[in-house]
Formats: sequence, C-alpha cells, structure tokens
Amino acid sequence: MKKTLIMGALGVLMSFPVMAASWPTEKPIRIVHGFSAAAATQMLAQDIAEQLHAKVGATVYVEPRPGAGGNIGADVVAKSAPDGYTLYVATSATQAINPLIYRKLPFDTQKDFAPISILGDVPNVLIVNKNLPVNTLADFVALAKSQPGKLHYGSSGNGTSMHLAAEQFKMAAGVDIQHVPYRSSGTAVTDLMGGQIDAMFHQVPAVIGMIQSQNLKALAVTTRERVEALPDVPTVGETYPGFESMTWYGLFAPAGTPEAIVQQVNQVVTAALKGDLGRKLLAIGITPRPSSPEQTAAAVSSDSAHWKVVVDRVGVHLD
Repeated sequence: MKKTLIMGALGVLMSFPVMAASWPTEKPIRIVHGFSAAAATQMLAQDIAEQLHAKVGATVYVEPRPGAGGNIGADVVAKSAPDGYTLYVATSATQAINPLIYRKLPFDTQKDFAPISILGDVPNVLIVNKNLPVNTLADFVALAKSQPGKLHYGSSGNGTSMHLAAEQFKMAAGVDIQHVPYRSSGTAVTDLMGGQIDAMFHQVPAVIGMIQSQNLKALAVTTRERVEALPDVPTVGETYPGFESMTWYGLFAPAGTPEAIVQQVNQVVTAALKGDLGRKLLAIGITPRPSSPEQTAAAVSSDSAHWKVVVDRVGVHLD
C-alpha cells in the first residue's frame, strides 16, 4: 500500500479553540481515495493534507485504495471509525454514479458518509491521437460518420464518468464509435498516444500537460463554459447546444463523525479553495467550489438524479 506521508508536530490553531484541545491528537489523520497514486485524487488529497498540517498541526498521510471504480476506497471509509481520523476524497462517480450501475454495494453513499465540502468541478476533454487526421470536433464527427464503428475510444472502465461522457457525446453527435474499457485511465492514455485507440474523454487535470506539449490533440471540453486553463479549446456545447458532462471532487468523512470536526475541516478546506489552493486548481482545469456540508449533500442527490437518466439510457449495469 503506497502512502504519502506529511509529518508535523501537533499544534494549536487559535481560530478553532473549542476542538483544538481534543482534535487532532498525536494520532495521524489518513485521507483515503479510491484511485491510483497517479490519479488527480492523489494530488487533491495531498493538497488537503498540507492544509490540515499547516492549519491544525496534524500529522496526515494519503492512502490510495484503488479498484472497482473507486468502490474499494469508499468501502474502507464507510467502515472506518467516525472519529475524525479518516477523511475521504471522493468523486461524483463514486458517490452518485456507482450506486446506479453496481447492483450490489457494501455501503450506502447517501447514509454512510458525512459530507464536508465539494472541492471542485472537473471537466472532461475529448482528446485524440496526435496523428489522427482531425483538428476540430466537426472533423472528428465527420471522420466517425464516414467510418461507422471503425473508431475506438478508451475509458477507465464501464460506467465511469469517462465512459458516460463518451456515450452522451455519441447520442448528441449521432456517431458510432466503439468503447474499449481499461482497468485504469493511465493505460488508456498510453494506448491513445501509441495509436491503439483513437480517442477518449478524460478529466482535464491528468492530461493537460500532454495537451500543452502537443502530444495529444484536445478537440472540445464538456463543460458549459470554456475551461480557463484551456481557453482555446471549444466546448462540445458550442456545436451541440445544451451538452454538458461534468464531474466533481469532494471531501467526506465516515457518517457519525462529530459535527464540530466536520465544520473545522470544512473551514480549513473552503478557506484554502478561496485562496492559493483554488488558484492552483484553476491552473490545471479544476473550478474550485467551496461548499457547506449541506450543499455537498445536495450535490450528491442532484447528481444522482442527473446521472440516472444517462445510465438508464446507456443501459450499463455491473455486479
């Protein structure tokens, strides 16, 4: 198990006098996420760890628990003690999509987690192999229509936000492109660069460097507005009005975590999102969304309703 350690002596934060005497103690805080150490969730968890170290003097480490579309990490958190020493960087996929596509989950995303804050909204971007003879979304659609079923797109697995974004696009554009699910998005990107597949919808932060270095072509982003970090890349909606397919990252704890701890972590995190951390996220394509626990819970509920329509239309279900 790979862990990223961020060590620090126990300190006292004057802004939180009530809880500082009892939390955190010398016991380390772990931040779990359900994806690989190369995923954007790892980076965000490290950023949160640094903030907690700086603001409450805690010893914090990041624990990736990848597998099953994020469900392994979610299950670890759901079964952890609600004592403030386990936090969870989740995604809209783990909290809103997975309950719709997995027939059996050992946890309830609505009941087994205490929401803390949404961290940021994350666009997908349609990327293609740099040698594919297209330069615009219109070019790609024309190529796909001229070769029905011949182009292949990758994703990080069936039912993931990458898969569902591509299926939404297929319906909007009326194209027939074949899905190739991978065990990880990194493997899919490697094959995309090598020409084994032609395209994929990928979350911006993990591929922005490859786009900027021109190792991949970016044709369109899936948000309503253009992404600040990729201002020259149009939205899918500019060609297909109304199209939007966006995910988010959020911070949670096990259900039953004391409200005072939830509020303390929320204050640390939302302050960071309004400051330097927020500016860092904007630079890599994530739009910060500091939220209250109540707003975070509402986001899970509304996203569940949104994705249910897409999942039902695509018809994907997993055991």
